[in-house]
Amino acid sequence: MGLQLENLDKLVGREIYLKDIRLDLASGSRHVILGRTLAGKTTLLRILAGLDKPTHGRILVDGRDLTGVSVRKRSVAMVYQQFINYPSLTVFDNIASPLKLAGISKQEIDARVRRTAAMLHIDNLLDRMPAELSGGQQQRTAIARALVKETQLLLLDEPLVNLDYKLREELRVELQQIFKQRDAIVVYTTTEPAEALMLGGNIVVMDEGRILQAGPTAQVYRHPSNARVAEIFSDPPINFVHGHVRDRQAWFGRGISLPLTGQLAGLAEGEYTFGVRCNHLFLKASSPEDIEIRASVELSEINGSETFIHVSYDDQKLVVQDDGIHQLKLGREIPVYVNPCHFFVFDEQGRLAAAPDQACHSNL
Repeated sequence: MGLQLENLDKLVGREIYLKDIRLDLASGSRHVILGRTLAGKTTLLRILAGLDKPTHGRILVDGRDLTGVSVRKRSVAMVYQQFINYPSLTVFDNIASPLKLAGISKQEIDARVRRTAAMLHIDNLLDRMPAELSGGQQQRTAIARALVKETQLLLLDEPLVNLDYKLREELRVELQQIFKQRDAIVVYTTTEPAEALMLGGNIVVMDEGRILQAGPTAQVYRHPSNARVAEIFSDPPINFVHGHVRDRQAWFGRGISLPLTGQLAGLAEGEYTFGVRCNHLFLKASSPEDIEIRASVELSEINGSETFIHVSYDDQKLVVQDDGIHQLKLGREIPVYVNPCHFFVFDEQGRLAAAPDQACHSNL
């Protein structure tokens, strides 16, 4: 099945929910829609499912216009953020419910339910009621109900957001394997860049109802088309420092300069924004090419085995992600190091002017 979205708009009153959405989704492909809250992700999924209609534009499936076709007449299944299960039905009957509505034989229903439940490791829970399940087990049940239909289009709207960290990690790994075994087009929404990277496939970066960039996930991560994409596709958001290029040198902040080598070699003179992800800022130099930035500590945020150190440099906020636990005194001036090969550079319009080369991407 090939799915094409042609110039979709969604207007509610004077508000623009979606604007000029154009996508081409091939059979068996995986697509992660990444965007902040209110980016338009759920609206797009509801239109794909047939739950809502676009104000303008068309949805084509293998060249056939399905724009006005109801959800009941589409080969689609959807998983929501909340654990939506029928409270009066057992796990077995919850999973089987769409097959019963479709008039599938009892023997086929039994085989498909048990096969899908085993895939999601809930085959030992089929006789239980939803109230007897944990949050993770309830969401597995909801996912199983969507998978058992074996539809051509599978939509998942932030399905793991309400689970704890350990459960999210487990299900992400399992879902990757499940998606690979299916011929369905999978569209999965998230606000988390790390989740998008883990799921792989293709990514669609959205902001304020518009698609900013789409393509293979790793490619978009390494070559964001503009500063906004780089900001959305980084957690914490990518660090930005304003600077300029003149006399074959790049200058930024309080007198820091570096030669135009590597990915910076082709930069023309002018004003730029230099971006570096927080995992490429360090508290210790590791290379003769590293440059030092003197910054003032504003917060040490310990997160398990690593620390996010929020600092201020030349009236600009930076975040350093460093291994280990660092309890630094607020207001203390510390050296922060970065290798210039890790810099992204954006021009005055925010467009990508230079990106780290492949040798710099050993650590995404």
